[in-house]
Amino acid sequence: MTIREASAEWQGTLREGSGRLRLGSGVFEGAYSFPSRFENGPGTNPEELIAAAHAGCFSMALTFILGQGGHIPRDIRTIARVHLGATEAGPTITRIDLETAVDAAGLAEDQFERLAQSAKASCLVSRALAGVAQINLKATLVGTAAQQ
Repeated sequence: MTIREASAEWQGTLREGSGRLRLGSGVFEGAYSFPSRFENGPGTNPEELIAAAHAGCFSMALTFILGQGGHIPRDIRTIARVHLGATEAGPTITRIDLETAVDAAGLAEDQFERLAQSAKASCLVSRALAGVAQINLKATLVGTAAQQ
């Protein structure tokens, strides 16, 4: 079984303190703070890392599903937007919007939409985030490979 690791370090109070997030692979390390998480301050935050994980996982899941049908994508570009809001439980990820643009040959729009929705449902990160009330997907078939 594969195990992935990341770590966080924090010093100080919630509002005035700061910390660092590190990926176990060493390819990323970044500062985070109350302003970077709940305002628009400099640095990263856990939700931004969740967005990166979701965009990457969804893109790979869609590549796999398209490939199973013989539609090898030339390019997949996905943006994930994680919405942080207030609920009775406190700060909560209330919604995630996935937006993807795909260049793949031989697909009709309705077939592509069905496959994209299937990728969203089967993506490991989507399944891990099942507690998020709403995960939306906007999928666009682009490029010369799109069929009308």
